[in-house]
Amino acid sequence: MPFSLHQGDALAVLSTLPDDCVDSVITDPPYNSGGRTAKERTTRSAKQKYTSVDSKSGLADFTGENMDQHSYGYWLTQIMTEAHRLTKTGGTALLFTDWRQLPITTDAIQAAGWLWRGVLAWHKPQARPQKGRFTQNCEFIVWASKGAIDGSRNPVYLPGMYSASQPSGAKRQHITQKPVEVMRELVKISPDGGTVLDFCAGSGSTGVAALLEGRDFIGVEKTEHYASIASDRLTETIRAILTRDDVVLTA
Repeated sequence: MPFSLHQGDALAVLSTLPDDCVDSVITDPPYNSGGRTAKERTTRSAKQKYTSVDSKSGLADFTGENMDQHSYGYWLTQIMTEAHRLTKTGGTALLFTDWRQLPITTDAIQAAGWLWRGVLAWHKPQARPQKGRFTQNCEFIVWASKGAIDGSRNPVYLPGMYSASQPSGAKRQHITQKPVEVMRELVKISPDGGTVLDFCAGSGSTGVAALLEGRDFIGVEKTEHYASIASDRLTETIRAILTRDDVVLTA
């Protein structure tokens, strides 16, 4: 199979994987952002933070959203150090973040041994305007490499800005789900036929994008509910892209 999906704690799972087994780490970790006070940080769930008050969404909650900034930076450094071991020399890492956690994210990725390369922007056209303020309609993607990048190995020219709305309605299966059309562009930083790792796989959008773009995928998701959704989406994607030539019948 061109994908494997593990349900469990990311640090524990990554510690079992061999060195140099992935080409790119592309992930959307829990931001642990948005709490102006200790009470807001510790009493609000991810669902309360990332869905509107009047939302009737039945989306499941997830854990890991109540750390302060120091703890978040420490956790991210730990896991990105492990991800660095798993990545081939010249491989890349892309981490989603918001404006509040952007500084600690760039600190953590460098502390873990990566070479920070820059920041990409994901523009959300349907963001809510705010009277007297600038609209907060961008999230960011910190990207880095494990040492020097050999452009001849993957000769692509990728943009630094992506614009797409978050999935809505029946297509929205996770509280913080990213658009597959954005993820399909991001996975192109991995060479064709390479392997993409997402240790916060959520509903599996990174994996779906990787498979659609001809990459293999390793996913890790802690929440059992979302791991099940990701498994279904990845399996459906494989079925959709298989052709008759890909299937070998045996007696």
